[in-house]
Amino acid sequence: MTEEKSKFVYSIFWNCGLIAIGSLIQAIALKSIAIPHNFVPGGLFGVGSLIFYNTDWLNPGLLYVLLNVPMFVLGYIFISRRFLWYSALAMGLISLYYQLIDFQIHISSQLYAALVFGVLLGLGAGMVLRSLGSNGGLDVAAVILNQKYNIGVGKVYFAFNVLLFSLSFASLDNDLVIASMIAVFVCSWAVDYCLSLFNQRKLTFIISEKPEEIAEQVMTHLKIGTTMLPAVGAYHKQQRTVLMVVTNNIQLKRLEEIVFTTDNYALFIVENTFSVLGSTFSRRKIY
Repeated sequence: MTEEKSKFVYSIFWNCGLIAIGSLIQAIALKSIAIPHNFVPGGLFGVGSLIFYNTDWLNPGLLYVLLNVPMFVLGYIFISRRFLWYSALAMGLISLYYQLIDFQIHISSQLYAALVFGVLLGLGAGMVLRSLGSNGGLDVAAVILNQKYNIGVGKVYFAFNVLLFSLSFASLDNDLVIASMIAVFVCSWAVDYCLSLFNQRKLTFIISEKPEEIAEQVMTHLKIGTTMLPAVGAYHKQQRTVLMVVTNNIQLKRLEEIVFTTDNYALFIVENTFSVLGSTFSRRKIY
């Protein structure tokens, strides 16, 4: 990542843009699909929705704001102010968009509605999470627990949603709760896909009799660095040099071509990796 691109990605303009668009997509999913079908979203918005369905008090958007107050107090104490303000912006925009949106996406099938809702909600949430903030609500608690006690964010969501849907079964139709669970599962997949869409990297190991030539070709034609790792063959006990190269999906095929054009008997090993920080890749995300 160049210095100019790095500054842009961490700029206020970029982060606020991601939050604004992602929050709008989430609000559309919630107001135009989830509420007409009485779905229970995961997290604190799901709690607000459950309260609304059972009491008809206020609406899920306003209840979401009220439920966020203690979370943002905790965020102010345990996390940076920058994270807090970005998350507050996301929470405020979701609530504002929710009040302004006045249309429905008409889908008669409950299953189809759950799938579309999960995809849209996950896409919007993933865009917000690509910023230096969060969607507010349970995200704040999950980040605190992860930083303080190394508890995985996914485990926090899973435990909370198990409790939420258990309560939902006691007061709502079983088919409706199951459809909501399907939507939350699809949402989780969509969030992961959105977060990894532009971050996926390929970790390659190249075992060859011509490591120096391959390394030179890679640095010259692909403009990426290589690392030479000393190794010993287990059978013949010969000293070898293994090349380690981190690249992306676009350059992977070109890298493969360079390797086998240089050495037709090389061994080319590829692994997926989603977190490559430092050097010319992504900077570490600091809240």
